[in-house]
Amino acid sequence: MTLLRSALVLAAVLTAPSTFAASCTGKAPSGDLVATRIAAANSTRTEPGLYEGPVWIKDALYFSDFTFGPGFPSRIRKLDASGKVSTLIEDSGSNGLAVDNDGNILAATHKYKSVSRYTLDGKRSDVVGKYQGNVFNSPNDMAMTKDGTLYFSDPDFQREAAPGGQDKTRVYRVAKDGGVTVVDDTLKNPNGVSLSPKGDVLYVNGMVGDHGVLRAYKIVDGKPQKGSDLVAKLGIPDGMAVDCHGNIYVTEHTDQRLRVFTPAGKQIATIKVDANVTNAAFGGADGKTLYITGAGALWQLPLDVTGSPY
Repeated sequence: MTLLRSALVLAAVLTAPSTFAASCTGKAPSGDLVATRIAAANSTRTEPGLYEGPVWIKDALYFSDFTFGPGFPSRIRKLDASGKVSTLIEDSGSNGLAVDNDGNILAATHKYKSVSRYTLDGKRSDVVGKYQGNVFNSPNDMAMTKDGTLYFSDPDFQREAAPGGQDKTRVYRVAKDGGVTVVDDTLKNPNGVSLSPKGDVLYVNGMVGDHGVLRAYKIVDGKPQKGSDLVAKLGIPDGMAVDCHGNIYVTEHTDQRLRVFTPAGKQIATIKVDANVTNAAFGGADGKTLYITGAGALWQLPLDVTGSPY
């Protein structure tokens, strides 16, 4: 590969945050793997809490850092290329994060019971705040298509962060014109949300009875169809990432692991961490580092494949 072509590929990874890398090479992980804790990112809080919603934008990783105190106070932190951790937004009220097609942070904000947009200089605006006249429960995770359609989950984990809410936990679709429709209201506390590389399948995990499931919804003419369970009997599922081959990296919160499944639902790898785990995203200079968030901790695992930046 020429130097110029290498530079162009790298630029694509760093400047196209809402899409997959322009080319897909390398092999997906297999077998049993262990991610390494990033010591510089260990929590300095004295109260218990979680890191959530990792998202890679340009040359840095951003993630939410919230506690279980009244209102679930949360801030957005930044891990830069040198390994330094700083605070981008002190009072974000956020859980899961994503990136819109203009490079802004999308935040599932339990403080506002909405999906918010934050510019990288910290200015907030509402993306969607109500369904049928009521605020949401506690938006948790989301994904945006290339055309700007937004999908997000609304469990009740942080419902007490602010007054009001919905009568059910649901998965929602927000059209480009702002119209809100329900994708699924049969999952108890839907959680992780991801899209296939081509944007033709929506993935959501959540609980059915006492076990977790990974559910797939084919998208036809821009509309998700009825979902079917791709993987059943997960541990308590949380956030997800997808690599450029379409494999799904599902976090299982209290099992302290991610399991990697093919688009057909076959397990191909297990990735272990040393604390409860919440979410994952691909990033790094070449887009091949898997970053994982959890209980006051951040881990990394170099892989041979690129993937979604949130």
